[in-house]
Amino acid sequence: MTDSQPDSAATAGSLRPRLVNPVALAELTASLAPGKPGASITLADPASASLATAVTGASLNSRTIRPGDLYLALPGARTHGAHFTAQAIGDGAAAVLTDQAGAELIKAQEQAGQLSSPLPPLLIAEDPRGIAGYVAARIYQRNPLSLVGITGTNGKTTVSYLVRSLFAALGRDSGLIGTVETLIGQNRVPSALTTPESPDLHALLARMSEESLQAAVMEVSSHALTFGRVDGVLFDTAGFTNLSQDHLDLHGDMDSYLEAKAALFTPERSRRGVVVIDQSWGRKLAAHAQIPVLTLWTGQGSGEAEEADPVASARSTEQADWRVIEADREGLGWRIKLRGQAGELSFRTSLPGRFNIANAALAVLLVHNSGVSLDALQKVLDAREPFRIDVPGRMQLIGAAPIAIVDFAHNPEGLRQALEAVRPEQGRLITVFGATGERDQGKRPIMGALAVRGSDIVIVTDDDPHDEPAAQIRDQVMAGAQAERERMRAEGHEPERLEDVAPRAAAIDRAVALARPQDTILIAGRGHEVWQEVSGTNLPLDDREELRVALTRHGFDALGQSGLES
Repeated sequence: MTDSQPDSAATAGSLRPRLVNPVALAELTASLAPGKPGASITLADPASASLATAVTGASLNSRTIRPGDLYLALPGARTHGAHFTAQAIGDGAAAVLTDQAGAELIKAQEQAGQLSSPLPPLLIAEDPRGIAGYVAARIYQRNPLSLVGITGTNGKTTVSYLVRSLFAALGRDSGLIGTVETLIGQNRVPSALTTPESPDLHALLARMSEESLQAAVMEVSSHALTFGRVDGVLFDTAGFTNLSQDHLDLHGDMDSYLEAKAALFTPERSRRGVVVIDQSWGRKLAAHAQIPVLTLWTGQGSGEAEEADPVASARSTEQADWRVIEADREGLGWRIKLRGQAGELSFRTSLPGRFNIANAALAVLLVHNSGVSLDALQKVLDAREPFRIDVPGRMQLIGAAPIAIVDFAHNPEGLRQALEAVRPEQGRLITVFGATGERDQGKRPIMGALAVRGSDIVIVTDDDPHDEPAAQIRDQVMAGAQAERERMRAEGHEPERLEDVAPRAAAIDRAVALARPQDTILIAGRGHEVWQEVSGTNLPLDDREELRVALTRHGFDALGQSGLES
């Protein structure tokens, strides 16, 4: 028997399979994650609740509960999900899964008359977040998909779009889940998280299977791995791009950050992988991966000292399974040749920036590692079309004279690479950027210094302040920028201008007002984002549209919506 589920509002968290098979609670009370402590589920009150009760969906957000859902009332950073049980039950939750603390909160609400009676079955798990993904996987049972997961600090989005483009060229219909959007058949919806919460993720994968898609490509963030959002998902192949300073507010230090990423390269999560080993971080990950991995060297190492770890040192660039042996400029993009023990692959990409050599090469090898022969892959690469794409907010060309580019570079390494990629041979580089509030504060002065060192004109502005005072964030960025400016002045050269301009739209307009046709403008940090969060309020702001408007206002031509393809 199946129940029909309607589509709701256009969000990634609302796309579910239309047909679902009800799952009795009895099927969810056994151990769901073998070997994982606390993976069993029990009824809070066996005498008054029935394990025959069936559920047809799951959500940990009380606002997205549908009739028949299992409400996952999980402990959160600020409050416990059990506090929102009344709303979940009111919207039709058939059962509630929580921990002991949540069960006590729910019982207190019941005794206070805040919950309707009788309560639906209340299930208790020692670690409900740790089993949420496995519960959702059992509820949203699906046919197999070929799954590709991509992790790393920078490049995840670009690689995912390239992999999906290659799959399309090979005749494989595939979905995409990532920072910019979720793509399922004809459904294209914006993403709130790089990797959705586990119940939403399993629902999305089931919907993709229902739509007869053959594959899915996903960005897998360190947050997703740390908080179990991909639990219950087994990737056919996983990719690692790079590691640079970001998210240290969560992970504390770079070693812990790498450890979070490395969790993708374990048998629980992936069958095999491809790892870029230009950095020591990649070499370390490849050396200690618990699954078979192919290594890729592109010749873009960051000059790090060799590893003290002898195992990681053994996975040196000299022994890479695949190497970029040619990378020549062709227009804005590149003509690239890869060589491995199995043969060679040659291809072109229109994506600018040297870092996109690694992104494109990784995408090619991920597709090969998913079971595509070199001959079949070379055939579609020869058509060139798979890599003639415009990734939203990633080196997206908005204007040609001056060259005007929007990029998502929002951490030190990403900004450094973006500055190097767009540095003009003639004319000046004008950079507009800021830093996100309530995130790793240590990267702010570093980014300020990098922008000053790599630009002729720097305009510091707001990114997403969240609940942090915007001026305070800009001050920390400016501190690094001004210190670097003084160092450069002592060296006998310094940037032409360093300004603090807010709000962001005014900063973008200021950059265009200062520009000449031979200059290059880089708007960095927000990329594809269309909302700016300020003190809990989402304000409409799209860097691409603001840049187009400013170019037109000041008498320059703006390109069409598709950037490089226009």
